[in-house]
Amino acid sequence: VQLQASGGGLVQAGGSLTLSCAASGGRGKLNSMGWYRQAPGKQRELVATMTSDGTTRYDDSVKGRFTIVRDNAKNTADLQMNSLKPEDTAVYYCYCRIIFTDYWGKGTQVTVSS
Repeated sequence: VQLQASGGGLVQAGGSLTLSCAASGGRGKLNSMGWYRQAPGKQRELVATMTSDGTTRYDDSVKGRFTIVRDNAKNTADLQMNSLKPEDTAVYYCYCRIIFTDYWGKGTQVTVSS
């Protein structure tokens, strides 16, 4: 499975960015898809995921600001990020789970300046 992510960059606090991820090459049902992030010196943490039936999970710190949009037919998951804060600065990783196996894309840097 290959996960191709795009959309990171530098933005001022209060701004918006959209991250996009596309999964390809997998066999079997793509159960969960979404985004994690890892800030310097911190562990990787869940940002937002969505299952194939539309169930979402968000970290409390992004609720109301981030929205995950998934297209099951295209195997894509976009993360719309609004009202960005400096603490959102991290490397963001696209993620998917097929059956019981997790797959990760290369990270994309998001930097929010104050």
